This record gives sequence, structure tokens and C-alpha cells, in this order.
Amino acid sequence: MTDILFARWQMAMSLGFHIVFAAVGIAMPALMVAAEIAWRRTGDREWLALSRRWARGTAVLFAVGAVSGTVLSFELGLLFPGFMEHAGAIIGIPFSLEGFAFFTEAIFLGLFLYGRDRLRPALHIFCGVMVAVSGVMSAVFVTFVNAWMNAPVGFVVEEGRIVAIDALAAMKTPFALHEIPHTVLAAYMSTSMAVAGIHAWALRKRPNSTFHAKALRLALCMTIPCALVQPLIGHFAGQQVAEHQPLKFAAMEDLERTTAGAPIELGPIAVPGALSWLATGDPDATVRGLEEFPAEDHPSIIVHYSFRLMVGLGTIAAGYAALAILLALRRRPWSEGKWWLRLTIALAPAGAIAMEAGWIVTEVGRQPWVVYGVLRTNAAATPLGTMWLPFVGFTILYLFLAVVVVAVLKRQVEETT
Repeated sequence: MTDILFARWQMAMSLGFHIVFAAVGIAMPALMVAAEIAWRRTGDREWLALSRRWARGTAVLFAVGAVSGTVLSFELGLLFPGFMEHAGAIIGIPFSLEGFAFFTEAIFLGLFLYGRDRLRPALHIFCGVMVAVSGVMSAVFVTFVNAWMNAPVGFVVEEGRIVAIDALAAMKTPFALHEIPHTVLAAYMSTSMAVAGIHAWALRKRPNSTFHAKALRLALCMTIPCALVQPLIGHFAGQQVAEHQPLKFAAMEDLERTTAGAPIELGPIAVPGALSWLATGDPDATVRGLEEFPAEDHPSIIVHYSFRLMVGLGTIAAGYAALAILLALRRRPWSEGKWWLRLTIALAPAGAIAMEAGWIVTEVGRQPWVVYGVLRTNAAATPLGTMWLPFVGFTILYLFLAVVVVAVLKRQVEETT
């Protein structure tokens, strides 16, 4: 591989690792504080135990997310100095705000963990709420940067350089309208599905456990609305991509030729006009194909397969959520039924896999641009050689962190079950 590919692979590996922990940092505090509120309202000590255990898990994953996020910030300057040179004045504001949100989350998480017996109940719950809010705001500001990279605004290009920068106008990028809710919902859905799967597994071992039944019920209360709303946000996202990044849209569907009334192919079945409708709302509209763009600008075919994987898992999750609602209407508890618990366990990793696939679509689909239509990746990457050295070093670091996290969480799950 070339040094540029090593740089891209290292960034991809780092983001792929970090996004899991970032998602937990966004969503897990909401579950944690919900269990705390239930304890304060009911006096049921099982809710207290659940809040404590979820808080400990949140702290572990938050710490790993902080380490991997710090590494990412160094990698951005090391691997892509050209990006920082051109876009630093624009992304500085959202990154600074993200840092503020991160430190706020860390402070209130500490207060929540160690202030339970020292703070008044209302103040303790407020600390938990602030952890949840700060986690979401951190995601909002980081996603602003990625949205801007996909649909850049707020500057003028002169002689290949970004000038006349208006950093506040840059935050009005149209991609923020779908990327932010799509990212936050993905974090909530992936985390809650994983939590539901863990407690469903525990219920298979201890069918009469009210502790795990409560945990499963609360996790599903987060999963259901997220899984049902996410496809709607995804549809809007597809329309935005079709308008602002037609090449990426063609790559997502692997559409070779420009087509009016473009169909969607589901295996051997083609749905006439479905792709045109998804792109524009008009089933007879023309969708631009890959043939209209230079071959050297085409993103990898992995974008197409990742998109199909994301949509497929998202559809399954939505169907699962609808089934959960049906069971509730029939007054059948979510903690009962071997088939239902098996299904919940099987789908535990689905949200995280869909989230990773979605980021592949977003990031790889933008290539060969680091700032879409403005700055190419090969112009932004570091001119230094031997990029395989940091790639190997950081890979070992992430593998070590992964082993530590799995060991710690495994022990916590075993203590719970």
C-alpha cells in the first residue's frame, strides 16, 4: 500500500474503534439516569442496583472513548496536515465546542458516580441529566465537522486555497440537517440494542429475574422509537446525498448508467422507479449514474455493500421494534418467551454493525475528497514516508484497549448475571 492508503486505513481503523465508545458515551447516560429516576420515584432497590452497574459500565467505556478520541485528534494533524492547514479555521469552533461538551460530561459523570450519597437526590439526578445532554452535544459538534466536509460552505476558494472564511456560516452546512439526528439515533439504537441483548441473555439463564426484566424493558423503550424513526431520517439523508453528492449516491446503489425512473434491485427483483423516488420524491425522475463521473473519482465498491448492509439491518431493527409494540399491545411481557429472547440476543450487535457500515458509506463514499469538491485526500495527506510504522503502532494500541475493555465488561456482566 502507498503511504496515503496507510494514512487512510489508520484513520479508518481509529474511527471504527472510537465510534463504538462514542456511541456508548452518548446513549448509556440516558439509560443510567432513567434507572436512577425510577429508583428515586419507586424506592425499588433493583433500579438502584441497575443504575449503579450501568454507571460503572459507562465510566469504563467513557474512559476508553476519551483515550481513543485523544489519539484521533493527534492523528488528524499527523496524517492529514493539509486538511488542518486549509480547514483549521473552520473546524476550530465546532471542535472547541466539542471539547467543552466532553469536559462537561466528564465533570458531571464524576459527580454522578461519587456524589450519590453526598448530593441531594434532585441535584444528583441533575448531574446524570447533564452527562446525557453533554454526550449528545459532543456528538452534535463533532458531526458538524463531518457534515461540513461532505457539503462545505462558508468560504471562497482562490488559487486552490480556502479564503474569506466565515466559520459560523460554515456550520449551516445542509448535511447537518440529517447527519446529526442520524448519528445520535444510531448511537441510541446501537447501545440500547446491545444492552437489551445482554439482559435478554441473562434472562435466558435466570428467567424469573425481575432485575433483568426491568433492564430489558428500559432498553427496549429506547430501541423502539429510535429504530422506527431512523429509516425516516435515512430517507431524508438519501435525498440530501442525491442532491449534493450525486456520485456517492450512484455508488451507494452501484448505478452504472444515468436512468429515468431508476429501479431498486433487491436480488432478482427490481422495483421500478423506487430509486428515483428515494432520490427526489418523483418515481419518474432521472438519477445520474457512475458513467457521468471520471473513473478516478469513483469510490470503492465497498460503499455499495456497506449501504446495503446498513439498510438491511436498519429494516430488520424497525421490524423488531414493530413486533415489540405488537407484543406490548397484546400484553405479552418482553422478558418472557424463549423465541423473543433469542431474537433480542441475536440482534444485539446489529445496531453497532449498521452504525459502522453507515460511517463507511459516509467516509469512503466521499473519496477521493477529504473536503468534498474542494480538497483531495492525496493533497491533504502527510508527505512523510514510512506511514506503516504508526499504522502498526496504533493497531497494537487499539487491540490492547479492546482486550482490556472486553475483559472488564465480561467481569461486570458475569457479576450481574
